Amino acid sequence: MTGEPRTRVLVCDDQALVRAGYVTILSAQPDFEIVGEAADGVEAVRLVRLLRPDVVVMDIRMPRLDGIEATAQIAGPRATDRAKVLVVTTFNLDEYVFQALRAGASGFLLKDTPPGEVIAGIRTIAAGNALLAPEVTRRLIGRFGERIRDDDGAGKRVEKALAGLTDREVEVLKLIATGLSNAEIAANLFLGKETVKTYVSRLLAKLDLRDRVQAVVLAYRIGLVIPDA
Repeated sequence: MTGEPRTRVLVCDDQALVRAGYVTILSAQPDFEIVGEAADGVEAVRLVRLLRPDVVVMDIRMPRLDGIEATAQIAGPRATDRAKVLVVTTFNLDEYVFQALRAGASGFLLKDTPPGEVIAGIRTIAAGNALLAPEVTRRLIGRFGERIRDDDGAGKRVEKALAGLTDREVEVLKLIATGLSNAEIAANLFLGKETVKTYVSRLLAKLDLRDRVQAVVLAYRIGLVIPDA
């Protein structure tokens, strides 16, 4: 790893022992650099602006500012100093997953997740991918798809970007929103997996989206796809 850029990680959790555990595990990885620690969301937002980490490992329930709002300020559409967020929490509730993803998180893990999976998760998110299996996406959309839509005017702004997509890219976006993997999309459209991967990368770039999770939320938010009853 000598000479190669390392992933800069900020750890945010209100429990000092938990933070210390993450720091010990993650700092042992040659491709990670722990740039700071935060005990609440307010400190996390401040340190992101100051230290510019690549990934923030974020708890949800914290004093002063919880992880959901902190994630919105760090990774949401109005964030000025963005970082990717991996939410790691004790609470295995769909409601928290939904709120975290809508706020801008790129992934969601539980605190009892084995250390190796947390390490792999950070690498996955740092590489620009989402840390949610397609079946999890389907479950969330089934429960919360209708609530993703809102009237804050974002849909109008994004519709202009959508106009720049080709018909095939729109088709791929719709299939992403239903929770299909690249392989499943390829089979559905009779395309090669690499071709689908290219379409996905291209549409994410055109829509200024970080990953597939944001694409799913956007597609439902603007009504491109309507969830089943």
